[in-house]
Amino acid sequence: MNDDTHARLRIGILGAAAIAPTALVGPAGRNPEVEVAAVAARDRGRAEEFARKHGIGQVYDSYEALVAAPDLDAVYIPLPNGLHGRWIRAAVAAGKHVLCEKPFTADAEEAQQIATLAGESDRVVMEAFHYRYHPLTRAVEKIIAAGELGKLVRVETALCFPLPKFTDIRYDYGLAGGALMDAGCYAVHMARTFGGEEPEVVAAQAKLRDPRIDRAMSAELRFPSGHTGRIRCSMWSSDLVRIAATVVGERGRLRILNPVVPQLGHVLAMRTESGRRLRTFGRRASYDYQLDAFAGAVLRGEPVLTTPDEAVANMSVIDAVYRAAGLPLRQPS
Repeated sequence: MNDDTHARLRIGILGAAAIAPTALVGPAGRNPEVEVAAVAARDRGRAEEFARKHGIGQVYDSYEALVAAPDLDAVYIPLPNGLHGRWIRAAVAAGKHVLCEKPFTADAEEAQQIATLAGESDRVVMEAFHYRYHPLTRAVEKIIAAGELGKLVRVETALCFPLPKFTDIRYDYGLAGGALMDAGCYAVHMARTFGGEEPEVVAAQAKLRDPRIDRAMSAELRFPSGHTGRIRCSMWSSDLVRIAATVVGERGRLRILNPVVPQLGHVLAMRTESGRRLRTFGRRASYDYQLDAFAGAVLRGEPVLTTPDEAVANMSVIDAVYRAAGLPLRQPS
């Protein structure tokens, strides 16, 4: 931390984003080690309203002012995708720790630049793939690592939800939008996590909103050990809602319903030679586990799972999917 006299980790939010109350403000209210101390937005009035609603003590006139504030230890970045890299750089340069929403950057090249910068600093820089910290994900990893499914054969992941408002920034190429970026980054991340290796993209097919923006995407993967995979994602397609992962091995199969936000309801179903098992976990939010990890990393040097190097690997697969689908890579804003 910047000042050891702080009793808690003091975080400022860049942007009064709709995700911030769920992803940070609420979890911080349940975590005695964390305080959301400040917010900045392009419109000061909007930042003031957000601060009043959520009990945040300080409002800054600009992102620059918040990043430079000497009494903040960390910055949470829920800005549009294309702005992530710019503000991670600014925060690290100002000596701040960073929790940045996914996808980490606009493309793998920018992710590598950030990873290099973070590696040269002593700051914690963490990508906000909150599902990765939930006990459900940990349990799936243990099952696979223990060989309960046998040698892996196939991994399929999906995140599809309806977003018919085509003026939404998530459809804006200039802000590094697209279904693969917003929804598919989860599908790619889960495929890599449960597949246990970095996959090659064999083929990809997009459904287009416009010539550069995908409203849906599917891709076939091949892993070095021989198992295959498939990712599916959409913000507008016939798959209105699909949030699931399936892992098939030579001796069994498991399926996870809602691995992304398991606190809203989930099931882990596994069938092996010894029979069928169903498991569920507590209702504590994945975002709470994520904030625990971030605070632990900053305050005690505990390791995190969603590092900048891990983000480079995820963005590399995303870039490869876009190339295979014949679409241009996203660009920093």
